[in-house]
Amino acid sequence: MKQLSAHSFEIGAIRPPSEGGSNSLLLRITRNCPWNRCKFCYGTFYNREKFQLRPIEEIKQDIRAVKAISDEILEVSRELGYAGQINHLVGSTIIEREPELNQSYCFITVFNWLASGGRTVFLQDADSLIMRTTELIQVINYLKEIFPSIERITSYARSLTICHKTPAELKEIRAVGLNRLHVGLETGDDELLKYIDKGVTAEQHIMAGRKAKEAGFEYSAYVMPGLGGRAFSEQHAKNSARVLNEIDPHYIRLRPYLPGQGTPLFEECKNGNFQVTSPHERLREIKTMVETLKVTSHLCFDHIMNGWRKESGALLFTQDYEGYKLPDEKGRVLELIEEGLRVRESLHIDARKKGAMRHL
Repeated sequence: MKQLSAHSFEIGAIRPPSEGGSNSLLLRITRNCPWNRCKFCYGTFYNREKFQLRPIEEIKQDIRAVKAISDEILEVSRELGYAGQINHLVGSTIIEREPELNQSYCFITVFNWLASGGRTVFLQDADSLIMRTTELIQVINYLKEIFPSIERITSYARSLTICHKTPAELKEIRAVGLNRLHVGLETGDDELLKYIDKGVTAEQHIMAGRKAKEAGFEYSAYVMPGLGGRAFSEQHAKNSARVLNEIDPHYIRLRPYLPGQGTPLFEECKNGNFQVTSPHERLREIKTMVETLKVTSHLCFDHIMNGWRKESGALLFTQDYEGYKLPDEKGRVLELIEEGLRVRESLHIDARKKGAMRHL
């Protein structure tokens, strides 16, 4: 067996829970965020680092490094008589031979990816779609050439970037294998979008969602309950629902907002210019949004920040990646919200955190 520790590739800072963990290979094709001004985010995930488009040959070298690690893992599996099956014994044998791999995120990522079937890939960082269309297609084609078992490729994308792509470009990108786009709507309220410096309007959100769906992409839209604090709460809920109704995304994923240290919005909280909503206030905001929704989306609470609890202490909402299918389960979601509102706020996860102005 060759030295696995000799192979490495870049892995970015974040990914959606539904695309990370052990299921998806994380492949960094751009660095950081091309906008990186949002008041709720700036200074956290990308540490105010400059956005960079990675050279195509550099990305291909990373793909080859993944391939080299993959081949060596499969070789050990065959050597042990498992015919390519990836299991705990294969992993422990490799670690015994190269103990330093126990600290290698590259090795662990590829091992877990293969153990999960090696079928899905998430392209990092914040807006892979901003690459030139020809170059993005070149990367995807090379990735699928090296790993023909890949069935799904996904990425973050900004609404404005989608708006700037032509319908033909989007269809071409979709045709070569990019299946799903994860887009941070955050809110559908124009006043709040301007306040948080999102760099996009509600109508651009709608245009982007429609263009992406027409091109054949699965569309995951992220909304942040509580992002407007108490001042914007009702208009945030109603206008977010309006935009979502216009798009009808495949998935609506909720990420309740709590200010992260080091962000501009955190400073506004400290100065008293922004009032953070309580767990019950965020639930009532979600109730207003859900009541206004007329979509066929999956409504998902698939993140630890959705920390509301039942009286028993169990999670109020399921955190699986498929969530609740609307409109069929709309009534069930509203029932759960009412149940959560009957639970004293001290039981809800973020209310138990002293000095809770942080990201969970």
